[in-house]
Amino acid sequence: MAGRRGARSGRGWDAAPSRTGSSAGRSRRGRPATPGRAADPGGPADPISPADPSSPADRRPDEGEDRPGPTDRQRSRDEAEAAREICLRLLTTRPRTRAELASALSRRGISAEAAAQVLDRYDEVGIIDDAAFARAWVTSRHQGRGLARRALANELRQRGVDADTATEALGELDDTTEADTARALVDRKLRTTTGAPDAVFRRLVGMLARKGYPPGVAIRAVKDALAEQSAEAAEFAEYIDADALVDAEAELDRDSRSAD
Repeated sequence: MAGRRGARSGRGWDAAPSRTGSSAGRSRRGRPATPGRAADPGGPADPISPADPSSPADRRPDEGEDRPGPTDRQRSRDEAEAAREICLRLLTTRPRTRAELASALSRRGISAEAAAQVLDRYDEVGIIDDAAFARAWVTSRHQGRGLARRALANELRQRGVDADTATEALGELDDTTEADTARALVDRKLRTTTGAPDAVFRRLVGMLARKGYPPGVAIRAVKDALAEQSAEAAEFAEYIDADALVDAEAELDRDSRSAD
């Protein structure tokens, strides 16, 4: 009896509860088991674990996968911003015509549509104004360099100013102003020019011609200046027939145009 009683007290129904049951919900290291994962590390793995790279929620797109690029609106906005920066940078150095800015934008790869959008807006707010540019150009180049209307018209055309706008700006220079400027240029040049009167005459007339003065204006300005310079120069000037020279110059010009 004692043996049987001992057996019951040792391993029977009244034995102490097994520790196996109390540790079933824990991992071997004493940490609570993660829900959805077997308690035994050696058991089957959780098929959808948060750390599992195959989980749809945690997958990252491969580098080769297509990603959305900038929209057409965004690209248009970026191009317009680039066009504005180019224009403002150029305008900080000197005023420019619309044609000059359009040419600069085209060279830098800005589309015609984006360029027109920016330039139209600059026209509206007065940042670019071809008429004001032409007037300022004529005044500055005539007073600073002594250029005549013909030379100024050529410069305005090269900068994209239309013919009507250029004509209006050049109208501020009349014949009297041109003649006075030509004479002032000759007087200044005579102070440092030496040589025989005929050589000086040709040199000064050529200088005025390069600045765009008509032959009649140039010849008369030089003749009058030589007449006041010295007795020798005055004697030479007396024999100069300005009208005949102008007619000869005009005939030579017509012949050259016909040959072209």
